[in-house]
Amino acid sequence: MAFLASSSSHNPLGCFFFFCIFSSLSLFLTQLSNTCSAALLVGLSHRGHHHRGHHHHHHENNQNGLPPLIQANMTSCNLFMGSWIYDDSYPLYQSSQCPFIDPEFNCQLYGRPDSDYLKYRWEPAGCDPPRFNGVDYLMRMRGKTVMFVGDSLGRNQWESLICMITASVPNSQTLFIKGDPLSTLKFLEYGVAISFYRAPYLVDIDAVQGKRILRLDDISGNGEAWRGADVLSFNTGHWWTHEGSLQGWDYMETGGVLYQDMDRLAALEKGLRTWASWVDANLDRTRRVFFQGVSPTHYNPSEWSTVAVTTAKNCFGETQPTSGMAYPADRYPAANADQMRVIDAVLRDMNNPAYLLDITMLSALRKDGHPSIYSGDLSPVQRANPVHSSDCSHWCLPGLPDTWNQLFYTALFF
Repeated sequence: MAFLASSSSHNPLGCFFFFCIFSSLSLFLTQLSNTCSAALLVGLSHRGHHHRGHHHHHHENNQNGLPPLIQANMTSCNLFMGSWIYDDSYPLYQSSQCPFIDPEFNCQLYGRPDSDYLKYRWEPAGCDPPRFNGVDYLMRMRGKTVMFVGDSLGRNQWESLICMITASVPNSQTLFIKGDPLSTLKFLEYGVAISFYRAPYLVDIDAVQGKRILRLDDISGNGEAWRGADVLSFNTGHWWTHEGSLQGWDYMETGGVLYQDMDRLAALEKGLRTWASWVDANLDRTRRVFFQGVSPTHYNPSEWSTVAVTTAKNCFGETQPTSGMAYPADRYPAANADQMRVIDAVLRDMNNPAYLLDITMLSALRKDGHPSIYSGDLSPVQRANPVHSSDCSHWCLPGLPDTWNQLFYTALFF
């Protein structure tokens, strides 16, 4: 069996029997693209093989009258539609051998008892991307700088990448500089710097008379730190929805006016258009720019459970990918679809659109990949109360962000 993401017709059972009768995956996928609305059909498999594809652009038509969502650049297969394959050769590194993992992501160190979640490899429908090779990465990037910019999900991905690379060159001399907002690991032999710049909203946020002002029209402060990078990967999303004590600002400013609040999607779009204008004005086409899709959370079992009644309260205790799930035609969970539609609209309007690493759907299948209570950020009392304390937002390392970087590697070099 395989954890498979595909399309289904308006009669899902009909699509299934069509597949069974013809038993041809290539013919199945062709028929799906013509007749089926998006859905996920999920199972398990123990297999693995590798083939390479070639990039081309592909945008799907949306039958509901709304503008279609960008599905990013593609190989001859769709990199972001496929299946989770159980593979004993994974993970690509051990947490005990990577000193750069923050406690909140280090699930094995903090007592996670299961390990199957470490063994799943993403296989796009119709082909496999080349296996990640840290030496190849460093050789191709010799003398260059890679920078991740965004929130803690960007840091999650950054730490994953530097762990993946150091596992390939364990004796290579490195220099680690940890700071806020900028942290960097330098591979001195190769002249490669891989950095993370913390900017949860991408746009600037300033303190004025003790109040935090989120400046939706200004990115000049943050942008100065990014200008020299050769490859940039941006993300934002979660912080725009936070309220109460989790809210990261006191006022929003746009057009010279301060607001105590506004429609959060409208604010996100204003901020993203400020970011997009900065990218278009300051980064020429020799720079590679990526935008990471919104990382899904798993706090609500009704979003993934196919059982009418479930005892689960959140991601705690989940040890396998989702066993069944259906999405609307845009192929995004309801919790992420609106933000992804805003991101899509902004990217489409750019002079030089960023490459969308469209990881939202494939990540939504991985309810098993979160730290839950196995996080160094939690106290013993919090760990004893998984219903209220589980982290179902970030991801264990090793874990799902390694797949994000596998796809990042494929998109960057192949």
